[in-house]
Amino acid sequence: MVRPRSLGLIACAVLAVAAAVRADPDAPALLVPPALGRTDVVWISGRVLEEEHGQSGPPALRTARALAGSNRPGAAVKARFLGRTARTMSAHDGEFEAVISAARRSPFPPGRHLAEVVVEGVRARAAVQVVSPEAPFLLVSDFDDTVAVTGAASTADVLTSTFLRDAETQPAVPGMAALYRCLGTNGGAPVAFVSGSPVQLAPRLTRFLEKNGFPHAALYLRNLGPDTLSRYKEPVLERLAERFPGLRLVLVGDTGERDPEIYAAFARAHPGRVLRAYLRQATPTPGPASRFEGQLLFQEPAQAARDAVARGLADPRCVEMAFPKP
Repeated sequence: MVRPRSLGLIACAVLAVAAAVRADPDAPALLVPPALGRTDVVWISGRVLEEEHGQSGPPALRTARALAGSNRPGAAVKARFLGRTARTMSAHDGEFEAVISAARRSPFPPGRHLAEVVVEGVRARAAVQVVSPEAPFLLVSDFDDTVAVTGAASTADVLTSTFLRDAETQPAVPGMAALYRCLGTNGGAPVAFVSGSPVQLAPRLTRFLEKNGFPHAALYLRNLGPDTLSRYKEPVLERLAERFPGLRLVLVGDTGERDPEIYAAFARAHPGRVLRAYLRQATPTPGPASRFEGQLLFQEPAQAARDAVARGLADPRCVEMAFPKP
């Protein structure tokens, strides 16, 4: 058994080695996670790094390279989407957000489209889901221990998951991908993952979701730093509620951290906006029933799926096929 202290020392050593390994010390690198937009405007966010690190080597080294990357502030960023262009600059932490508005009489068509971001000749593409005005709701989900088995409540498990696994070896929570595919009717609901995983791991999370059959989703990840270890989820929920005022939300999380409290507070602050909150039991003792008042605590995704059908939030045929009754 690898002790937490040993894992911490391993992580520090790998980070030190990775910081010295650079694929190209002159060219910047771009991180542009999948995003959501409306038919009149899309928001394309990302980060500019000083250099691209190589992708060879074991998971620990590849992850450490990603986390050790330096940010590039003050970089000129150009974003293109369906013939429209916006320009902005990267901030002190390399972060940027380009806002691209549709032409006055030519709204962006609903569906999944590619955006392109260019910085100093380096190009990156990312998927943008233009949300249909007819979408049934917005599905907002946690990641760790909600759809991926990471043991977020344990430091040792988090370090193991971060440094010793990758998108190919990270276990998925059985049944959650099927649940998300069934949620919504008439083509499903747009999906956004809000995670405490560092933004540097966006490519890994995107690959994990694709590999395990989850619907295409936007990623809203945490800026890496000691001041962002908590309260990273609340601002994203508020921003999504503001940017999609016509959509109500279905929230999915787990019992390992503060999802029940965060979702309850959001529902109180936005009466009528939350259709349902689902909490996966990821810990042996999830807490008193009062912690989940007005929410559904479930052990198996089939429980959440059948509740969603009863509330008109999921496709009955999809649920029947994905979760057949014994």
